[in-house]
Amino acid sequence: MSFETTIAAFAAALCDPAAPPPAATRGRQSAPDARRFAVYRNNVAVGLIGALEARYPVCRRIVGADFFRAMARAFARAHKPRSPVLIAYGADFPDFAAAHVADLDLPYLGDVARLENAWVEAYHAEESRAATLVDLAGFDPAALPAARIEFHPAVRLLSLATPAASVWAAHQDGAEPAEPPIWRGESVLVTRAEADVAVRILPPEGAVFARRLGDGATLAEAAETLPDADDFGTHCVGLVASGAVASIILGERP
Repeated sequence: MSFETTIAAFAAALCDPAAPPPAATRGRQSAPDARRFAVYRNNVAVGLIGALEARYPVCRRIVGADFFRAMARAFARAHKPRSPVLIAYGADFPDFAAAHVADLDLPYLGDVARLENAWVEAYHAEESRAATLVDLAGFDPAALPAARIEFHPAVRLLSLATPAASVWAAHQDGAEPAEPPIWRGESVLVTRAEADVAVRILPPEGAVFARRLGDGATLAEAAETLPDADDFGTHCVGLVASGAVASIILGERP
């Protein structure tokens, strides 16, 4: 049996709790040992479940530890890591979680998971200097309309169908969670300035403005989406102050 075939059989047996240990494995009696392999299979499952618990702590709190572990175990059976780095595991968990609780009264759980995943991605994004208000003030105001911005690598912009960011915020710092006062979708900006991840709920016009800039629009083009032209400075300064902007690029695109 080739090495590749052996590894494939080993991985398949790890995924199926009912499967016997691979024939190529040997215990003390020089024969496959189901009990020893079951211990290894369980250790792998526990490690993956623990990685999901660490990545999605608010989701875990919302559904309870036992329910979350059962959901995480089901996910781990169907989704094995594609990287040896566990911080990359579970990025596709939000859709799985949303489907898993479809029959429960938790329409926001998938969006909360998407926000928590964005938080982790922002935390582990590459290092880069963020532009500051001092940098912004140093530009000629007449040159800014034609300028474009480059977002910081940690920036994540989310459009959520539920008030998941408010639900997430209500579960921070051990606070007793409460229902959001208004049930509506939210747009969220996740940034990491000076090593601290921050989550901000954007007003609808601010979210459209930021997305236009992320798509490569000039500041003037993005400003055209604002219902009130006087709000341009507020949104522009807000993005820079949040650490979302890596650089401001003057001039037209070549």
